[in-house]
Amino acid sequence: MMLPAPTKHSEAGARVLPIPPPLYFGAALAGGMALSSTGPAANIGSGVAKSAVGGVVLVAGVALAVAGIAQVRRARTTIVPHRPVTTLLTSGAYRISRNPMYTGLALAYLGCTLIIGSWWPMLTWPLALLAVRVLVIGPEERYLDTRFGHAYHEYRSHTRRWIGRYGLSAGNHSPATRIVVPQRSSRD
Repeated sequence: MMLPAPTKHSEAGARVLPIPPPLYFGAALAGGMALSSTGPAANIGSGVAKSAVGGVVLVAGVALAVAGIAQVRRARTTIVPHRPVTTLLTSGAYRISRNPMYTGLALAYLGCTLIIGSWWPMLTWPLALLAVRVLVIGPEERYLDTRFGHAYHEYRSHTRRWIGRYGLSAGNHSPATRIVVPQRSSRD
């Protein structure tokens, strides 16, 4: 279902630093690894089960992130936060998370931590989450609110930022929607 696009048109996307969000997770993981190699031992434990769970969480996280990216590509909009978004996606991966790419990266990070087997990267994980929340998601949400208005408010009322839906009762589902902002023509 497509809803009428808002008439307000912005030439720029969210006001974020031009740092790819995966780098926040990479930096936190690298910092945790550095602490792991220089600090006191803080092993999570050993065993095949821990590594297997880590592998499953890692693969699930990557799958969620890739699903989000694929959906954005199919909609012919952008994954780059500081570029203008032409479509508000609310179905598929975006039905379970307003930020499936970031949620997927966060899960992949946890999977890596389990595979690595050290608590140190786990201790730096909240820093990555905080950086992404404050420096990327916050500005993106303000931008989407301005760009899509009521449609974005409705979407936010049904879908959590990280993962899960609000009110899963049968009467509280919103239909899958895709709201498209028309591209400006050279005559505009």
